Amino acid sequence: MRPGAAELPGASRQNGEPLALDAVREAGEAVSAAHRFIYLVPESAEEAAGLGVTDRGRAYFALRSAAMGAVPWQVTFAAFYNFSPQAVRTMAGVWDAAPPEQWQAARFRAAGRALRRVGADLAPDRIAEARALLDPVVASADHAGKVLAAANASVPLPRDPLVALWQQLTVVREWRGDAHLAVLAAHRLGPCECLVLHTATGRLPVQIARATRRWDDAEWAAATERLVARGWLAPDGTPTDAGRAARERIETETDEHCAALWAPVGEAGARRLAALVAPIIEAFTAAGTFEALRTG
Repeated sequence: MRPGAAELPGASRQNGEPLALDAVREAGEAVSAAHRFIYLVPESAEEAAGLGVTDRGRAYFALRSAAMGAVPWQVTFAAFYNFSPQAVRTMAGVWDAAPPEQWQAARFRAAGRALRRVGADLAPDRIAEARALLDPVVASADHAGKVLAAANASVPLPRDPLVALWQQLTVVREWRGDAHLAVLAAHRLGPCECLVLHTATGRLPVQIARATRRWDDAEWAAATERLVARGWLAPDGTPTDAGRAARERIETETDEHCAALWAPVGEAGARRLAALVAPIIEAFTAAGTFEALRTG
């Protein structure tokens, strides 16, 4: 084990070596970054419009929920966690516009079009190497309590190798996301509270959180007051040292939860996968796709 790497009690091992938490986080952040463009690119809106839905929020919920099937909005609300009920209710009727299978196909088309538009059409050997690392991770993943990961793992992979790679990344991204929600719940951080803390610690512009998650002023203020009462925020809404420490502890516990996920490929495999998908992140960064996440 590399000096300074954290060994987890009961951590999964590859060839007897415990996974370093920084490798788990590096891989998780790379997977998330290589996946998230789908929520920001015009191709997603165009494909949704082709199915008769032009509202951005409704399209988001339909495209991301499609893997779960024709679920009512309440199931999406539970699975997505940090959106307000009034935000998720807007998806009512999306399965009348088109069945989930068509929404999933539209999502795949949007991903493929966007990847190629920005020049992230990876070489076949790079895709094959990434799949050789991702596939055993997905195949061995324990999906108990991982609703979105399990749903995406059940979706047949598309024939397009590039989009199939993206879908495997999606499974792993949602697995980490599902694990993160379990950690939030264990820390008694409700949907609005976790957003308030997230924005207060500078991880997401508050205007984006408020516009997309749609918690109203009273709900946002009440969540802020609860965090002040816990000593995690100062009365002016800025994070205290305890709040910053709590937020980092949540991330560390998420990494600990995810260590077992990467056991089939070990630390070297996790780091190699991060390097293999880096061109996807770089291409969308160069195209300005992620600017909205920084500026709102």
